[in-house]
Amino acid sequence: MNDSPDPAGQEPGDDSADVLEFVALAKDWAAAIVANDPVRIARFMAEEWVIVSESGIDPKEKFLSLVRSGDLTHSAMDLRTRPRVRVYGDTALVTGRVTNTAHFRGERYDADEWTTDVFVKRDGRWLCVLSHITSAVSNE
Repeated sequence: MNDSPDPAGQEPGDDSADVLEFVALAKDWAAAIVANDPVRIARFMAEEWVIVSESGIDPKEKFLSLVRSGDLTHSAMDLRTRPRVRVYGDTALVTGRVTNTAHFRGERYDADEWTTDVFVKRDGRWLCVLSHITSAVSNE
């Protein structure tokens, strides 16, 4: 993660408990994705999780089945900004910039994306119910 001012609106020095908790959660989830381990990945997702991208809305099982089959793998997933975290009771919105390298059916894809994840707290654990990704425009 870089230490430059974060265009997502979170100050780099904001080390509130909420921010630190979700930074750790994001890093752990990214590690599970890079490990290409569908069981570990699923631990971060609620049953009703969906991902919204330029191709539409895909459910949890479709995403995990692609990982299980080896059709979708990731070799890198890096947080580029400290996430912007907003907690509203048992719901949290986490937005940040991520770069990743994925392989889909053998073809390599490098992505620079803004992600927003919606989490809900269930039985004392934060679970993601929705992930939304948008391609980033590089200002560098």
